[in-house]
Amino acid sequence: MQNLYQLICYQPILNVLVILYNTTADLGISIILLTVIIKLVLWPLSQKAIKSQTELQAVQPKIDELKKRLGDNKAELGKATMDLYKEHKINPLSSCLPLLIQLPFLFAVFRVLRSGLTQDLGYVYSFLPKPEHFQAISLGFMDLSKPVIVLAFLAGAAQFIQAKMMLAKQKKANIGKEQPEENMAAIMNKQMTYIFPVMTIVFGFTLPGGLTLYWFMFTALTILQQYLVLKISKNKQIISGPSGPIEGEIIK
Repeated sequence: MQNLYQLICYQPILNVLVILYNTTADLGISIILLTVIIKLVLWPLSQKAIKSQTELQAVQPKIDELKKRLGDNKAELGKATMDLYKEHKINPLSSCLPLLIQLPFLFAVFRVLRSGLTQDLGYVYSFLPKPEHFQAISLGFMDLSKPVIVLAFLAGAAQFIQAKMMLAKQKKANIGKEQPEENMAAIMNKQMTYIFPVMTIVFGFTLPGGLTLYWFMFTALTILQQYLVLKISKNKQIISGPSGPIEGEIIK
């Protein structure tokens, strides 16, 4: 299993970074380009996860109504919730499965940027010119082998913006609807909106700047993708009107 992981995930990412570094001679620019490539490869999976999350948010008011009406009847609540998902053709697991598929690739990137550039150059393909060493100074002033505080704050800010975008979408969907008392899940979501960015900043204070740069760029590209998905969803709702199955058509 370890050898399969090296072959499918780790080694290709390491070699792409080597090719980019041989071309640009700048580790920071190479990491940015690598992030763009990885994001494009994983774009369909991320797209599916964002759309599924949007669909789940769209039916959340109806689920809250079911909870209010059925109370502590867990069996009836579970059946009614699954019937609601089935009616609107929503798979509640489809919002997390694409993210789980991405994890091995993300772990490979972290490993490459943490130690692969100095310890695992034996995994560079034989037909590629192997750099004698990677110059960690990017753009002439930023040492990506050490923590970069500015990048830590940028990564945390990007994480906060990404979370707030989805939270704002949910609030907008609930405008004008009778709101039940806020449940524990909603409270936890709000708390995570602030906790995750703070954790990102704290980790950024200890991780090499190359890792933080990757995390910032990946999150920034995810923000762009979320914006495009939500904009398309909004346009479809305007065209369809409020008569669709979930207050207007959600992306299919």
